[in-house]
Amino acid sequence: MATDDQIILARTHLASARNVTVLTGAGISADSGVPTFRGADGLWRTYRAEDLATPEAFARDPRLVWEWYNWRRELITTKSPNPAHDTLVELEQRWTDRMWLITQNVDGLHRTAGSQRLSEIHGNIWKVRCTGCGVISENREIPLPILPTCRLCHALLRPHIVWFGESLWEEDLRRCDEALRACDLFLVIGTSGVVYPAAGFASVAKEVGALVIEINLESTPQSNLVDLSLRGRAKDLVPLLL
Repeated sequence: MATDDQIILARTHLASARNVTVLTGAGISADSGVPTFRGADGLWRTYRAEDLATPEAFARDPRLVWEWYNWRRELITTKSPNPAHDTLVELEQRWTDRMWLITQNVDGLHRTAGSQRLSEIHGNIWKVRCTGCGVISENREIPLPILPTCRLCHALLRPHIVWFGESLWEEDLRRCDEALRACDLFLVIGTSGVVYPAAGFASVAKEVGALVIEINLESTPQSNLVDLSLRGRAKDLVPLLL
């Protein structure tokens, strides 16, 4: 677990930073009770997340995929942001235009907490995208009518999620690269460090001379690369950085 000396050091670095970029992963959402939907947590009926979150699965059986996303939405709506989410909102307000948040999570908890300067690089489960006209809109209906259709062109809607086998959006990648190259402190919270391109973000930050701090329950493939690695839960450690 993180020591008092490590926490004081991390707090000192954060206090003296000029531009901060933050990356969050499943660990920060897990502290709010959100399952990872992969691995042991990912089994729904007899399906794995990896079998449902693909363009091929949606083309083959969109009703099944939407039933799964409806179940996920119903579960996530019972969860609330935790102190780690709230602290990042406070940090954003403190740094105004000098902080950017990148999240791999699709649950929308950062936005619920109040974060505004962020890139949701894997999408947002509360947004839908038309397979016909491409319009993206927010939708918080629970349960969502299956199969949902676009109000503009009546084509089938899909979750606004980056599925397995799909590329991240170019605009998100561009904004992330800008934030990484502008920061002098990169804070990595609750991410396994194995899913690319986010797994390579720490290397980009190091290339431009940024100090990298990692907060995670366990060591990751990035732990040997970072300047300071704090062991523990995001909800416990992140508030201590203020």
